[in-house]
Amino acid sequence: MADKSAARTRAETHFSASEQRDAMVKDQLAKESAAFDARTLKLRALRLAKEAEEAAAKAAHDLANPPKPKKAKAVKRVKVS
Repeated sequence: MADKSAARTRAETHFSASEQRDAMVKDQLAKESAAFDARTLKLRALRLAKEAEEAAAKAAHDLANPPKPKKAKAVKRVKVS
């Protein structure tokens, strides 16, 4: 009986240590995932702000500098005899 309880104690110790390592790995993965998501959101916000700023600058430039009217193409006239 003593051998079975000692073996059981060792097995439970090993199992609990394994569970702790698994929990630490899951926590680490969750932290890395959260950090990645936060960085992605930050970069997306910066990109959208930059695109909005560029669009506003382009609109202001277009208002200040309207496009020049295009000249009509010259048509070649062919004499028919």
